[in-house]
Amino acid sequence: MFTTATRPASTARDLFAEIEDLKRDLNAIVLAHYYQDGDIQDAADYIGDSLGLARQAADTDAEVIVFAGVHFMAETAKILNPNKLVLLPDLDAGCSLADSCPPDAFAKFKAQYPEAIVVSYINCTAAIKALSDVICTSSNAVDLVNQLPADRPIIFAPDRNLGRYVAEQTGRDLILWDGSCIVHEIFSEKKLVQLKVQHPEAEVLAHPECEQAVLTHANFIGSTTALLKRAQVSDRASFIVATEPGIIHQMEKAMPGKTFIPAPPEGNCACNECPHMRLNTLEKLRDAMIDRQPEIKLPEDIRAAARAPIEKMLKMSR
Repeated sequence: MFTTATRPASTARDLFAEIEDLKRDLNAIVLAHYYQDGDIQDAADYIGDSLGLARQAADTDAEVIVFAGVHFMAETAKILNPNKLVLLPDLDAGCSLADSCPPDAFAKFKAQYPEAIVVSYINCTAAIKALSDVICTSSNAVDLVNQLPADRPIIFAPDRNLGRYVAEQTGRDLILWDGSCIVHEIFSEKKLVQLKVQHPEAEVLAHPECEQAVLTHANFIGSTTALLKRAQVSDRASFIVATEPGIIHQMEKAMPGKTFIPAPPEGNCACNECPHMRLNTLEKLRDAMIDRQPEIKLPEDIRAAARAPIEKMLKMSR
């Protein structure tokens, strides 16, 4: 068997064919987030946001799950499928938001509010999920919080921006953990305003993880799936998209006659692209299936404790 270092280079066309053969041979499914590179999205069996991916992971009959996303997403698949092989093409594909909420510090924070219901955004580690009562995604956070008892305080973690948005939409006084996503907090309000002046006909679509100053200029706020659907039903011909630009690949495929403009970050960098998401490549995707690694493994006590709040989310979301 070739090692990763000695394996011969393949063309993109070869890689797609190799991946399809490996999926068939392993009875594997490739799940990809909208923020992945376009080639990986095209190789996936299912593309979606965190809620859709969690549902697919819960329902799949595949024996092997290859998660083209970041670490917490692959962990979620393993939590729901303890007896299946779950692979992540690059084990270093982490998440700044998940990293902003260390389990020990969060446990101490939670202990200050013993009566509180803990609602954690799915963009967190398995250890944080294990400390939670219910998990949410940007697609269902508002609805889930609305279903919780009005007489109980609620801790919302780890994203302060999504938590603030949920508080505004529900009227609940949430106790927020102070975490954020490096991608969504980097968008420049000044540059966004300049872009709106240049494209006055464009509708601004924004993810609720963005800072409040950016959301103020949005015509529509929603999860990645909601942004995609909004662009499909809108009568506008152009859109400024304030989220990780990987979603634009699906927007352009679904609506080739419309124009999608990524919202600009501060500075002149490509900081609006998630550096963790972009660690995955077609070559790594193929190699993960050949080598059957990197494999996601979790301590059983953490996995079992984390499963209950995920299943509660899925039940409340149906």
